[in-house]
Amino acid sequence: MAPLRFKLGKKDLDFNERSYIMGVLNVTPDSFYDSGRHFDVQRALDHALAMVEEGADIIDVGGESTRPRGSAYGVGAIEVPAEEELRRVLPVVEQLVRATDIPISVDTYKSEVAREVLKAGASMINDISGFRFDPLMAEAIGGAGGSAVIMHTSGKPDVMQQRTSYQDLFGEIRAYLQEGIFLGVAAGVRQILLDPGIGFGKTSEDNFRLVAGLGKFKDLGYPLLVGVSRKSFIGKPLDLPVECRLEGSLAALTGAILNGASVVRVHDVMESKRAAVIADALRRANDTVRS
Repeated sequence: MAPLRFKLGKKDLDFNERSYIMGVLNVTPDSFYDSGRHFDVQRALDHALAMVEEGADIIDVGGESTRPRGSAYGVGAIEVPAEEELRRVLPVVEQLVRATDIPISVDTYKSEVAREVLKAGASMINDISGFRFDPLMAEAIGGAGGSAVIMHTSGKPDVMQQRTSYQDLFGEIRAYLQEGIFLGVAAGVRQILLDPGIGFGKTSEDNFRLVAGLGKFKDLGYPLLVGVSRKSFIGKPLDLPVECRLEGSLAALTGAILNGASVVRVHDVMESKRAAVIADALRRANDTVRS
């Protein structure tokens, strides 16, 4: 059984104690939500420090959008070379490491980017491909002593919403995550979070099933990370655009925590933190009632 207490940078995270908030910091011109509002080092730094003040436990810096191609988000993300991604994220990571002791995660699937940001002081790599897009990724993280988020996806953003058919939704995602665990452990990655990939190659119905069925992944032995914030599966039943999905996001976040999520990746830190405190209290109450 993997440890449920992590050391990320200067912080100890005890997943038996409470859930944790990962604040999203996009330094891209084409994010599905903030559309480049923080595509500048100083603005990015200011926003990150504001999220820390609001209660973020981890900051997740992303230099390449992963919004899917499809009816919800149009043409989708534009893939960028590693050099451009580093140009966007590396100065932000360097500034954040000096400005705060909150752990820094970097959202990338490129081993070249991972090596450089871990060298600069990032603690974790959030790989949407679960070590599949770049075969050197696990080694890059393990060799640097970094931690990893292993996520499931059915493909890169330009094709993943064309691959939403599963014979066994939970079984196929479990197998994918198990293979990622094997790759990571073999490469020396000691701290792993698992992410079922809400919105990455799934239908809206699949996404709701995954939030409701997170418990099916608990026996893999690793803490679960879930990102539901502002996503299209929330907008669909509400018939609301991305900027009007806060309440739906908080409802989905609460469901995710009650069903086993240890980390929630969010855009709206203050509101999400408040919802998570209540969700944690409900989870503890559930444990007491069942015992």
